[in-house]
Order: sequence, then C-alpha cells, then structure tokens
Amino acid sequence: MAKRADSPTAPVLVIGLGRFGSSVASSLVQLGHEVLAVDERADVVQRYAGEFTHVVAADSTDTEALRQIGAEQFNRAVVGIGTDIEASVLTVLSLSELGLTEIWAKAISAKHASILDRVGATNVVRPESDMGKRVAHLVTGTMTDYIEFDDGFAIARTRTPETACGRTLQESSLRSKHGVTIVGVKTRGEDFTYARPGTMISQSDELIVSGPTDKVETFCALP
Repeated sequence: MAKRADSPTAPVLVIGLGRFGSSVASSLVQLGHEVLAVDERADVVQRYAGEFTHVVAADSTDTEALRQIGAEQFNRAVVGIGTDIEASVLTVLSLSELGLTEIWAKAISAKHASILDRVGATNVVRPESDMGKRVAHLVTGTMTDYIEFDDGFAIARTRTPETACGRTLQESSLRSKHGVTIVGVKTRGEDFTYARPGTMISQSDELIVSGPTDKVETFCALP
C-alpha cells in the first residue's frame, strides 16, 4: 500500500474517526489518496468500512499495536482525536517513535497544542478556534476571505480601497504606504491575474493581499 513519500497520492494514516478525522479521510480519498483509517471503536470501524481504503480497529496509544497494522510504513499521519487528550498525546508520541516524519494533530486548546508539539506533532491544528477567528474577520470587516498563519502572517481577499481605484499598483504605492503586498487582482467576469506594477485596479476589483496580520487587517478596513 505504501508509496513514495513525494507522490501526489501518497497514502495517509488517519487515526480517530470523529467528525474531524472522518472528514479529513473522506477529503483525502476524493483527492486520490489511499487511506488507512484507524479507530478503537468497533462500531465506528464498521460504519466506515466501505468508505476508505482500509479501516481497522486498534488502540493507537499502543506503539506495538500501531506497528502491527503497518503504521511505520507511512510518512504522513493525521491524528483526529480531540476530547481524549491523553489518547491524543500518546498516539502522537507513538507515531513519532515509529519514525513518521509528518504528523498532523488536532488540538482542542492552546495547552493541548503545546503538548502535541513537544511530543512530536509536526503540524497542530485547532479547527474550531481557527474557523472562529476567520468568521469573526469576515463578519466584522470588509474581507470576503481570510487566512491567518501562526507566525503573524495573513492573506485576505478584499475589495479595492477608494485611494487605489483607477490607478496602477505602482502609482498607488500600496506596499510602501501600508506594508502589504498585493498578490493578485480578480476582476468580475475575468480570470484571476497575478499583480504587477502596471496592473490597473478598479472599484469593482477584489485584491488578494498578504503581509503581517495587523497590517493586512488595517488595510482591509480602509474605506
């Protein structure tokens, strides 16, 4: 089952088939990946038996149990266990001990995330918290999409501020004035275009903006 780690359809191990884990597994299958899905609950395993490449019941906190199902053959794993913090942490630790190089894990709190990071998770996600922040920005601002990264960097999709309408990006000097980079421009009815100094922007255009989170937020709030 295992394939090259750099293959576009490299197999993925998904542990914990709650709402988050099962959703990730389903999306991976749709993207063409083989998925070994693991859950300790027999009824859950039976429910998803026909949806993923392989579905097995196993105690993911037990390194030997993971070895028996071939977990060490994978390079990538997703740990979707959330509410049982002890099981989540021990599972990540076991995967790390087996030598997996890319371990994604769900956390339900900042402290949980910190522990996962320390025991071997290479990527920690907090779905509820991340989505809450995103929705808050969309509801209270002028953005139509927003992604914030852990290192204080953000990307947003927003409408063109009045001061830039009818001017090229070079003429409006948005980067020097506001500390953000215009990555691209989307004109209604036309394809997305990458931003260049000579790109003319109009009032109906949407801009893809990147930069430090605070500067992006300030820019998107401009009238």
